[in-house]
Amino acid sequence: MIIGCPKEIKPQEFRVGLTPNTAREAVSHGHKVVVQTGAGAGSGFPDADYTAAGARIVDTAEEVFATAEMIVKVKEPQAGERKMLREGQLLFTYLHLAPDPEQTKDLLASGCTAIAYETVTDPRGGLPLLAPMSEVAGRLAPQVGAWSLQKANGGRGVLMGGVPGVGPANVVVIGGGVVGAHAARIAAGMGADITVLDRSLPRMRYLDDLYGGTFKTRYASAGNTAELVEQADMVIGAVLIPGAAAPKLVSKAQLSDMRPGAVIVDVAIDQGGCFETSRATTHQDPIYEVDGIVHYCVANMPGAVARTSTIALTNATMPFLLDLADKGWRQACADDPHLLEGLNVHAGKLTYYAVGKALGIDVMSPQLVLKG
Repeated sequence: MIIGCPKEIKPQEFRVGLTPNTAREAVSHGHKVVVQTGAGAGSGFPDADYTAAGARIVDTAEEVFATAEMIVKVKEPQAGERKMLREGQLLFTYLHLAPDPEQTKDLLASGCTAIAYETVTDPRGGLPLLAPMSEVAGRLAPQVGAWSLQKANGGRGVLMGGVPGVGPANVVVIGGGVVGAHAARIAAGMGADITVLDRSLPRMRYLDDLYGGTFKTRYASAGNTAELVEQADMVIGAVLIPGAAAPKLVSKAQLSDMRPGAVIVDVAIDQGGCFETSRATTHQDPIYEVDGIVHYCVANMPGAVARTSTIALTNATMPFLLDLADKGWRQACADDPHLLEGLNVHAGKLTYYAVGKALGIDVMSPQLVLKG
């Protein structure tokens, strides 16, 4: 198979879909790899590293899309990239279709087959291709939140760990999954006072067993959430419903009850955000203010630490990528029901239920697609 990797064009996106090591593995399996010049530069991988791994460097994204049978990316294809997709071509990347009707429409019109990293599952019910970036985003959230809390950036001017005689920042993490656990761990390491909200009692028991008194847990009822958000210096939104739009857990009206200059970090913004007032921002212009509350809603947070993120992501995607290339997508998905969960679009049909429900589009069962 010919595998193509274009340079990411989303603003301030420095990650890349293939590392030279991944390219080398694919070549050793008998495949051809085509990489756009400069694709790896933002993650510290020069063209020469790809050439040494056996890949071919081309000048433009158009050449990559025209040549490759499988396109491997990081972020969802932008409008110009979607125009280059063709019938029968395989796209393997993050998609986040539920809050993005325009992208969904374009992918359906292209006739391509699109497998989304974020909906591939594992035998334990986890999301193995989302987890690495969730870990990165979770660990980044307190870091960017602490920056946003600084008075010069519009925040309350509160130091995360306080100092002797002055209390620490009060941080509330909504969601105790991968993002939430990593955010709480780092915020606790910075000396903040942490409470994690979740609706799963087994998950809260697990966090309590693992982290002991490092942070507190509370059940995420509407009342508890409202009470803790009012008292918080920082609120980190870390809620995920796989493949679906994130639920809105804090309304605009509730902002008036929060402390002036408090900070919201919405890690769920890729799926539409879990605060009513969230809208996607960029690393270049990451924050904005609504009713005196600072919002940090960068849609590609892991791109800020591109090298770490790229290596972590490609470590996870490589086995699936090789299966897709070695067997073709249909056989690979037939052999692995967890990879089949990643199938979101095929030949003009939507194949992921949560996206169809969010966008009001009819869905064809992926099992039926395989039979077809």
